[in-house]
Amino acid sequence: MNQFNINNIIRPNVKAMKAYSSARDEFQEINDDFVFLDANENPFNNGLNRYPDPLQRNVKTILSEIKNFPTNQILLGNGSDEVLDLIFRAFCEPNQDNVIAISPSYGMYSVLANLNAIEYRKSLLNEKDFQPNIDDIFEKVDDNTKMIFLCSPNNPTGEIIKRDSILEIVNRFNGLVIIDEAYIDFANETSWMQEIQNYPNVIVTQTLSKAVGLAGIRLGILYASQEIVDVLNKIKPPYNINQLTQLKAIEILSNYNKVIDATKLIIQQKNVLEKALTEISFVKKIYPSDANFILIKVDNADERYNQLVEKGIIIRNRTKDDLCENCLRITVGTEEENGKLIEILKLLSVYVGKF
Repeated sequence: MNQFNINNIIRPNVKAMKAYSSARDEFQEINDDFVFLDANENPFNNGLNRYPDPLQRNVKTILSEIKNFPTNQILLGNGSDEVLDLIFRAFCEPNQDNVIAISPSYGMYSVLANLNAIEYRKSLLNEKDFQPNIDDIFEKVDDNTKMIFLCSPNNPTGEIIKRDSILEIVNRFNGLVIIDEAYIDFANETSWMQEIQNYPNVIVTQTLSKAVGLAGIRLGILYASQEIVDVLNKIKPPYNINQLTQLKAIEILSNYNKVIDATKLIIQQKNVLEKALTEISFVKKIYPSDANFILIKVDNADERYNQLVEKGIIIRNRTKDDLCENCLRITVGTEEENGKLIEILKLLSVYVGKF
């Protein structure tokens, strides 16, 4: 049975520190009749002369309604990268602790571990189905293992991690299990968010960069127990989400039906693209995808990548990733963009074996 206790993994200096208190932390009520002379702001109104809400309450309220999740268990970051970095800084002791992540997976886990002087241990996925090797993961766990990272649907493989596998990891591990759900909106499986109340060691991260279409504003989201969110709020920068980002997020999230419709179109286009790829002679394998991209194995990834670049089509060459030799990752575009890609692939396919 899981014996997780957050007090056992918070860094002692974080537990002891006093959080910075900003002007808007000390006085939160906003009233146009008030005269604000507390934050050393420029008094001349240009719409952005005041500091933004440090806790992004209006954004969280909308997210809470969409996701059916309590606002006090939501943390927002300047992209998911800031959210992940905060987790490292709150719970991992530099030059002492380690984390484990499946591989291949999102490259920033390793970067952030190195940045924070945390040992990074990779556990290769099963090559047959790109699912976690649970025995291998727990062979790598020791007394200093603080976190396990599971990207689901995974990047770059595209497959969602089976629920039973995640459940076993969550139940067996007494540290934090971070489930990165950047692509969950494209999957048939439901989010792990609603399981947080039953599993206090689970952290779910999501983003507005994919399905919501707001990669340009850099807004990452963390869902966790209130105890975990309280710790992270203690160490986050006071005004980490600027006012323009908050306003744009509110604008788009307030009409969430458009997001749902766009997501459905992307999934439809993915199906079209997958079918077309089966007719390309140099495509050796099309991996199942629960995301907005498709991973394919080709005869020569470097050659095919360069050929597409010459034709003005930019994809990702993942051939250097673990288990991904000669693999290319294709993001699903618009119908017009996908049509152009398919046309060029068919043209290149005709010439295979001609010379």
